Amino acid sequence: MTNWLPDLTKGTGPLYLRLADQIETDIGEGTLPPGEKLPPQRNLAFDIGVTIGTVTRAYAVARERGLVSGEVGRGTYVLDRHLEGARTPSMAQQMPERLSVIPEATPAAIKLRMDTTSAPEIGQSAIIRNLLNQITQKHPDKIGDYTRNWPQDWREAGRKWLTSGDWKPDAQSIVPTTGVHAAIMAVIAAVTAPGDKIAFEQLTYASISRSANLMGRRSVVFANDGEGADAEDFERLCAQQHPKLVFLMPALQNPTLSVIPIERLKAIVEVARKYNVWLIEDAIYATLLEGRYTTLASLAPERTFHVGGLSKAVAAGVRGGWAACPAHMAPRVQTAHKMVTGGLPFILAELAAEMVNTGQAESIRGDVRREIAEREAVARRVFHGLDFNSHRNIPYLWMKLPEPWLSGTFKQVAANEGVLIDDEDEYKPARAEKVFHRIRIGFSMPSKRDQVAGGFATLRRLLDHGNAGYDSYG
Repeated sequence: MTNWLPDLTKGTGPLYLRLADQIETDIGEGTLPPGEKLPPQRNLAFDIGVTIGTVTRAYAVARERGLVSGEVGRGTYVLDRHLEGARTPSMAQQMPERLSVIPEATPAAIKLRMDTTSAPEIGQSAIIRNLLNQITQKHPDKIGDYTRNWPQDWREAGRKWLTSGDWKPDAQSIVPTTGVHAAIMAVIAAVTAPGDKIAFEQLTYASISRSANLMGRRSVVFANDGEGADAEDFERLCAQQHPKLVFLMPALQNPTLSVIPIERLKAIVEVARKYNVWLIEDAIYATLLEGRYTTLASLAPERTFHVGGLSKAVAAGVRGGWAACPAHMAPRVQTAHKMVTGGLPFILAELAAEMVNTGQAESIRGDVRREIAEREAVARRVFHGLDFNSHRNIPYLWMKLPEPWLSGTFKQVAANEGVLIDDEDEYKPARAEKVFHRIRIGFSMPSKRDQVAGGFATLRRLLDHGNAGYDSYG
């Protein structure tokens, strides 16, 4: 059909949704009967004065609603919804679990979470369920009460999980916590006071900065680059601002994926000693590394709080975390953790310890690594030719946006297309003039690999088309 022209003056909202609604209305009223061919996208865009991207998105919504079907080379046709099986199966239904091709883009009606990086589901839910049943039977008198004593095996689990290469923390230095974020906030509460300054890299896990600000601490920022925290700029900051503590992710930093070289680590330690700065070493992603890495705690055990947990490698909902503290600081951090969080739930602490001490956490970590590697390989295929950082063990990409995209604008466009991602502002601990034009794309939350690839395909299409295919008026 070539003479159908929709009326976009009706309705509210974005133009592509108005167009999709008009298609549905005209089908319902018989203006577009079953089997009718819709105008080619480029022709319709010209006739009604919108971008081709608007028409493409409208047709995609119409397909998702089961109104039309599209065939490459033939066009888009109105379906007879009264016929059994008339709706074309979705790509997710047709795709095998192991991908060899890129599926069609994610429909705009679906919000695909690619803004989080918790451990992917690889069957650990069944293990957790069985362990919880065992714990409730074994400790019926403890699961409903406050946690009054911390068994030694909780500390032993932390010692095992945090060990890296030749560095092994003392079990008595371990404080079990309700996740890594809680561990970090307990350390901040234990060693700083309201008004104290905490140093952060210019790009980092900024939720810590925001949480610290709520507690009355002040954030100060220094530079980082492709190799991680800049030791020289850190010294400049220490000399000028005198921070009490610095938060670092030396191995597989979030979001840049950098790993600080050993010589730079040593330089950072020297600066921290010179200016008497405490170090927090967040190893939440480093635990996914298969090889060894040098820890700050091994270089400066007297001032480093090394924290890690299960959320990225085993299961986020377990809330298993531990802090390895400098000598004599564990009781202080333990008390601060109770004051900040309200206490450690027995059932979660016992579950985390049981998973580590029985070896099940290690087994799950291996499966999680393999699943992440499969998904990262898909990302490298889909985004081939673009500028991004990735690692086969880490469930996110740090993507450089091509011209003329801006980070915040692209995040909004992706959300309009049904894919949730993070822009660079999410990782800035303070206001800054420097702009990186980057986004972070997580890929562990979707349950199926074909969903991940569909999200990648949507983002690739947007990146390739540029913002000429985007409008926000209407």
